[in-house]
Amino acid sequence: MCIRETITNKIINILEAGTAKGGKRWTNQAVGGLPRNAKTGEAYRGINVLLLWAQAAEKSFSSNLWLTYKQAEAMGAQVRKREKSTMGVYFQKVERQAEDDAEDAKFYPMAKAFFLFNVAQIDGLPSELTTPAQAKEFSAIEEAEQIILQTGAKIRHGFDGAFYVPSKDEVCMPHRERFTNEASYYATTLHELAHWTGHEDRLARTFGKRFGDDAYAMEELTAELSAAFTMGHLGMVEGTIEGHASYLEGWLKCLKADKQAIFTVASAAAKATDWVLGGAAAAPLH
Repeated sequence: MCIRETITNKIINILEAGTAKGGKRWTNQAVGGLPRNAKTGEAYRGINVLLLWAQAAEKSFSSNLWLTYKQAEAMGAQVRKREKSTMGVYFQKVERQAEDDAEDAKFYPMAKAFFLFNVAQIDGLPSELTTPAQAKEFSAIEEAEQIILQTGAKIRHGFDGAFYVPSKDEVCMPHRERFTNEASYYATTLHELAHWTGHEDRLARTFGKRFGDDAYAMEELTAELSAAFTMGHLGMVEGTIEGHASYLEGWLKCLKADKQAIFTVASAAAKATDWVLGGAAAAPLH
């Protein structure tokens, strides 16, 4: 079975099973690693990681360092007025007294809240705590770089999202360091390059009246499959499919309604992949 069939079947199986989870492939918060206590250096765990990352994302905090009010005060710093804390939670074992001498005491976990402030909300801290965390070094994958370079596409970095602008015929991307890993950066770039292949000067791709209001969804699915095909060519299939699956959940209805839709889209994705890998004259990928 060719790689396109393998990947397409896997995507459909994931969607049918309803197991698709995920979201954006890039983040500001992951740059600094796990949230940590700025005084002790200890990393927060469990649900607190999600709580603190979510708050950092919502408030655009650039640091993953946090302190309680008393910790900041003990360091000679001060939480600014009207700054709101973020709640964390920990579990404390509480003893339940035995009803009689013959019964052993029992323990149960009780959830207790604590409250933290990001260092961005605190004045008077040492500069080493308030300097934004440096992004980890991006390790380029040479083959992927060459594939992207040889397309000749205009790619600009520094945006808050990833998208293709047909009117300017250019791909816009976040900075590389904002992606959760290298594979996510290449998968996203290849997704946008698949859109780029649909330009009227290249494959002139349209889905026409057959798909009607779902034409946009089919174009997105084409780009996602093409990215998966190319990532498979690069040997990064597994790291790609699971991360992309959540983007496809909303399109399962369309695929079920038109049993030929997946074949039409897969064919379009194959052509987009061939173009990305070597232009219009490229040999089909198997």
